[in-house]
Amino acid sequence: MQESEKIKLGISIGDLNGIGCEVVLKTFEDARMLDFCTPIIFASNKVISFQKNELGLDINYNGIQEVSKALDGKINVLNVWKDAPEITFGEATAQGGEYALKSLVAAVDALKKDEIDVLVTAPINKNNIQTKDFNFPGHTDYLAKELEGESLMFMVTDSLKVGLLTDHVAVKDAPAAITSKLVKSKIKTIENSLKMDFGIRKPRIALLGINPHSGDNGVIGKEDDEVLKPVIKELMDAGHLVYGPYSADSFFGSDAYKNFDAILAAYHDQGLIPFKTLSFGKGVNYTAGLRKVRTSPDHGTAYEIAGKGKADHSSFKEAVFTALQIFKNREEYRELTSNPLKKQKLKPTR
Repeated sequence: MQESEKIKLGISIGDLNGIGCEVVLKTFEDARMLDFCTPIIFASNKVISFQKNELGLDINYNGIQEVSKALDGKINVLNVWKDAPEITFGEATAQGGEYALKSLVAAVDALKKDEIDVLVTAPINKNNIQTKDFNFPGHTDYLAKELEGESLMFMVTDSLKVGLLTDHVAVKDAPAAITSKLVKSKIKTIENSLKMDFGIRKPRIALLGINPHSGDNGVIGKEDDEVLKPVIKELMDAGHLVYGPYSADSFFGSDAYKNFDAILAAYHDQGLIPFKTLSFGKGVNYTAGLRKVRTSPDHGTAYEIAGKGKADHSSFKEAVFTALQIFKNREEYRELTSNPLKKQKLKPTR
């Protein structure tokens, strides 16, 4: 990408019956957003026209047939399909999943080909999008396959970053899935992301316990003693700043999280409940560990308010800014690491 060019920001439109289109269009209804990037929405003119009219949004867009035809200073809509799918706000339909997948596949293909620089995904319905080509519990696993990386679901704000050892895994299956190998892999991914994507030279990472009170020395489960503690000691001995396991019930309420650059939670709700409580509407779901940048808002399809013009686009807007900043941070990191004299510019840890 030439320095004078704006970052090409691809957007997969998500479930057409949810709030995805609404939060996307509301974000770019503010023309100042076009100063930061060139947005390319993977959908169709007919869908965007219908959505903007139904929602009463005052926007103009540039319909294109190829990504290369996208114009700076415009909201670009790449016509992935020509037909006009039926949009029934608030309903989980097979057709809603079908077109969400068409948009996602086209956007990821463009990302892989470097036709776009970053990807921001609007919310999908994890049930109706399932096909033989998409047999995944969500975006994260699909992107890990397509982009061949060790992915990490990483929920981020400026002041709080929470990664997950296990993400869309049933609670009953989570303890067995947490192995020494998995913990080391996720720690490596989160460390690399903090350095490369967020400019933190020596990150401090906290690991939350698997069981209540981190097992109370084996009284409430042995996984913390047998899996987490040995790995933490091994990593500490090797010079990594990894601490824990901490009892999850008091970790956030006591503000202990403020002493760390990131927290690694054992399972989905252990990490996302406190994250969303502290930062809902400002948080971003970032897929760390991939060779490309992908973010999304911290909410779902919100069928209950779809089509009513009530959706808050704050999180989607944050997802856009986060994707752009990470892309810039990665470029700077590559420059710094290729020039040893500039390495000291990386931010020190707290």
